[in-house]
Amino acid sequence: MAKTKSAKSKKTLKAAKAKRPVIKYAAAGKSAKSVTVVKAKKATKPKKNLDLPKVEWRDFSPTPVIGVDEVGRGCLAGPVYAAAVIFESEDLQDLVTDSKLLSEERREELAILIKAKHKVGIGSASVEEIDELNILQASLLAMKRAIEALGVTSGHVLVDGNQKIPNLNGFHQTTVIKGDLRVAPISAASIVAKVTRDNLMKDLGVKFPVYGFEGHKGYSTPVHKQSIVEHGPCDHHRKSFAGVKEYVR
Repeated sequence: MAKTKSAKSKKTLKAAKAKRPVIKYAAAGKSAKSVTVVKAKKATKPKKNLDLPKVEWRDFSPTPVIGVDEVGRGCLAGPVYAAAVIFESEDLQDLVTDSKLLSEERREELAILIKAKHKVGIGSASVEEIDELNILQASLLAMKRAIEALGVTSGHVLVDGNQKIPNLNGFHQTTVIKGDLRVAPISAASIVAKVTRDNLMKDLGVKFPVYGFEGHKGYSTPVHKQSIVEHGPCDHHRKSFAGVKEYVR
């Protein structure tokens, strides 16, 4: 009985080896040799964790506590926009989340409510400023302008990401990774900023129909990239960006 089992095991092992791919290689000046390759298992990628711990914005001081976020950093066209929000009541704080997780219709509904119930400032940096400063510095400038638009001179700013805003005198700052998911005032700011910028890009889509701005909002989609190849960039494209600068005429 033991011999039968042993024979079966050997047959199974031989069959498994026979299925393994064989790669031939040759060292310099030597004949080719065969090597059996054992296929490695693919590593499974960890799923993105959307259940990150919330950050309680009321725990920060001094007041007012301001959430700020930007939108449009990865685009090939259009300005970068930012919004800053001060919650003046408990309204909406449980409804807002990262703007990217909401439908366009829901974002528009919430943006109207946020502006009606809370204090909102909006800022932007132009395409020319993006090309001159670089997109990171232009984004920080847009956020600074959004805070200045609130009309307050002090407080605690909660900034989405890991970069503090330069030259923001009179304010404390705390950066929050994935803040648009975790901090209600930042989530609200992300919604207002996105809706404001999207509306601008829709207007540009009417003025420059060949680019389809109203659909992709300036992002690097295949349709957008192909339109740049065919028509060249317009005044609203970021001339310093790869995918645009190659086609400046």
